Formats: sequence, C-alpha cells, structure tokens
Amino acid sequence: MNDVKSMLPEELEAAMFELGQPKFRAKQIFKWVNSGAESFDEMTDIGKSFREILKSKFFITVPKMLRKQVSREDGTVKYLWQLGDGNTIESVVMKYEHGYTVCVSSQVGCRMGCVFCASTKEGLVRDLRPSEILDQVIFAQKDLNIRISNIVLMGIGEPLDNFDNVLKFLSIVNHKDGLNIGMRHISLSTCGLVEAVDKLGNYNLQLTLSISLHAPDNETRKKLMPIGKVYSVEELIAVCRRYYDKTGRRISFEYALIKDVNDSVRQADMLAALVRPIGGHVNIIPLNDIAESPYKQGNVREFVKLLADRGVNATVRRRLGKDIDAACGQLRRKAAGKN
Repeated sequence: MNDVKSMLPEELEAAMFELGQPKFRAKQIFKWVNSGAESFDEMTDIGKSFREILKSKFFITVPKMLRKQVSREDGTVKYLWQLGDGNTIESVVMKYEHGYTVCVSSQVGCRMGCVFCASTKEGLVRDLRPSEILDQVIFAQKDLNIRISNIVLMGIGEPLDNFDNVLKFLSIVNHKDGLNIGMRHISLSTCGLVEAVDKLGNYNLQLTLSISLHAPDNETRKKLMPIGKVYSVEELIAVCRRYYDKTGRRISFEYALIKDVNDSVRQADMLAALVRPIGGHVNIIPLNDIAESPYKQGNVREFVKLLADRGVNATVRRRLGKDIDAACGQLRRKAAGKN
C-alpha cells in the first residue's frame, strides 16, 4: 500500500489515472490529507465505492499523541508523538509576535553524535517519511486550533541525512493546495554535511539555512561534533560561500555557548573572521541542561558583546519551554526511562 500523504499532486494524478479517475480527484485527496483527514471516510466529496478502493490501495498516517506539555512560563507546547511502528518523535510549537512556529523532527534518533544534544544519545533508528514530518505540523494545528506560519527543521535528527524525504516534505508543505507555507518561512538546521549542502543549494529553495557550527576551530569542533572529523571548518565555510552565491540567502550560524570550551576571546576572534566576510549571522544558543552532560553554559552576554565589537551580528535564541524539557530529545528520553 502507498503512503498517500507522502505523495505530491502530480504523483496522485498519475495514480488516479491508473484507477480510471479524473485528475481533479488527486486535488481533492491532496487537500483532504493535508487538512488533517484521518480516514478516507471523511472525504465526503468522493463517492463511497471509490473510497473503498482508496482504502485498499493507500493508507493515511495518523500519529498518536503520547504526551503534551504546556509551558506555564510562555505557552510553548511540546508533543511526544508515537508513529505507526511504535517509535516516538518530538515537536514543539512556539508562539511569537509574528505567529506560531513549529519545530519538527526529521528522523527517529540521530547518528551525528554531538556531545551537547540529547537527540543523538541512542543513535539513529530510522528516517522519517515525508508524511511523518508533515503530520507534526498538521496535528499540532488541529490540536491547538491554530494556523502555523513558520517551520523549523531543528528537532530530532539531521535533516540533510534524510535528504530525499525532507526535500519532498518541503515540496508538499509549500504546495498551494496544501498547507502553502512559503519557503522563506521555513528554516533548516544542519550540522554541516558538505555534499548535501551543495546539493541543497542547487535547488535554490529560498529557505533559511542554519549551520550548527558551535566552534570556530577544528580542534574544538571535533570534540563537540564528530562530523568535524569528516569536514573541516574551512570546508564548511567554503560550502556556505557556494550556497550563498547560488541562493543569495544569508546563512545563520548556530553556536551553543559552552563554558571553558568555545567561549574564549580568541574563539570570538576566530568566529568573527569566519562569518563576517560572508555576511553570516550568529545565533547564540544558551546551553540546555542534560543530566549526564558535563558541559555548562558560558557567559552569553559577554560573548555577544565580543562578537558585536568585531562587527558580527549576533542574537541570542530565546529559551522557550524550559519548564517542559522543550529541547530536542529530552522528552523522548524521559519517556523511554533514560533520565
């Protein structure tokens, strides 16, 4: 059986043609599943006899909400979803002045092994299908009765390690007959898979690319992020230049500030020298507490000033949902009895 929510309208049109149905049937089905229909029986503008045929050919993914936590401090909502095979993922909905943003997962677990991240502690289980990424947007909207206007691919998993499924998700969520969320309202965060960044640049999607840098020198980055042993900082900055040249989109560099690890004056000098020539923006991330991690947060205010004095635009990410373990991977690990 085919995963109908992972299909683009043109793929649905081809499937409907094979079933002897008119093209408009594909548009009907696409709209229904992207509006949150949980079964073909809900598709009341499609005849009952054909709905039975659809049931025999396709399935509709529906995640089970295992847990929902709402922050008393800022209203941030964190979900723990159970997928059809029993695996769990997380997503977070945050309210800003400009609207609602959802942070979605792209994999079950992660193979990247960054030392400060809870998502990667048990490694990668599997990739998410386009439908399973999309469901995090659709069912959060349904549950909260809101319109989500922005998406951040910064949850569990490395999006560019699941390249094809993530790219298809982006096409579906951007489609005018679906959720119609513009590419400039979507951010994708990657630890820096150089070949995949090059490949993404070729599509010129106009989304916001965020690079998890976290250290301006190879020695420190290798300690924090195993991917640093595969790609040097110099290779990463070079691909960022190529990406900018292809897309014209400014790149954001994420920097989790860790006391006595990546917060020195010398490292501020090095970071400024890397990002200033390409007009990069630095997003300082206050470190999340992970029980088994020895790393502690550095002096955020002081480091931002160091960068500003060196001509680099730096902002501090708001810590939303701190009281509900809103950081990626924390809720999933607690649910599994790991904390």
